[in-house]
Amino acid sequence: MTRSAVFAPFELIEGDRKRGIVLLGDHAKRDLPEEYGDLGLPAGEFERHIAYDIGVESVTRRLAELTGAPALLANFSRLLIDPNRGEDDPTLIRQLYDGTIVPGNYPMAPEERERRLDRFYRPYHDAVGALVASVAQESGTAPFIFSVHSFTPVMQGHVRPWHVGLLWDRDDRAIAPLIELLAADPAVVIGNNEPYDGALRGDTMFRHGTANGYAHVLVEIRQDLIAEERGADDWAKRLAPIVDAVNARPDIHRVSHFGSRTGPV
Repeated sequence: MTRSAVFAPFELIEGDRKRGIVLLGDHAKRDLPEEYGDLGLPAGEFERHIAYDIGVESVTRRLAELTGAPALLANFSRLLIDPNRGEDDPTLIRQLYDGTIVPGNYPMAPEERERRLDRFYRPYHDAVGALVASVAQESGTAPFIFSVHSFTPVMQGHVRPWHVGLLWDRDDRAIAPLIELLAADPAVVIGNNEPYDGALRGDTMFRHGTANGYAHVLVEIRQDLIAEERGADDWAKRLAPIVDAVNARPDIHRVSHFGSRTGPV
């Protein structure tokens, strides 16, 4: 984990916006601004999934390199504020996460909550929105948004058998071809809306995909497969031609308002 007195809330990895692809890493990093110290937590907690999605930064960087697409990474730990939640979500700033109490988040004054929204959360989403709009303009088509996350092999004593999960709400245009292409390797166990349900109103895919009618998917890779650089590189190489193939489908680049299981857009 790194700290800096001058803290940028996001990192943009430039790429060819004419490709029509946007890569995102909401939970790629575990960093905190210097003023927040360690939120009262021991260093070991920042090695866990509660601080970030293990392996995602490496996968996303390599995927951007292989596809030539631009990518945006949130620079702050989800323990500070979670960019993949709506502003009214009770888990936006966690005070208790997977058995760990976060002292720096409790109590949380309304002024501090608003400060984190203004300094970190909103600038990140403004940057995502700007990138999506720029890709739409430069490609002349509706973008394909591909968000990279990772999940723990075991959660609350339950072993998760999937190697990769594809999360979505109502817009399934990318899902069937992704499943078909991933299933070309029979050893890969694929979760369809596993280990989580993709219908989460206010999350990144809802705000920038569903609400705009843009094809999108949130891909979850099991963390033990990408925790080391070699595994992250292997998965980026596996995903890159698949992303390219899905991106080549004409239906992916049409605006389609499917609505949402979480309510009207």
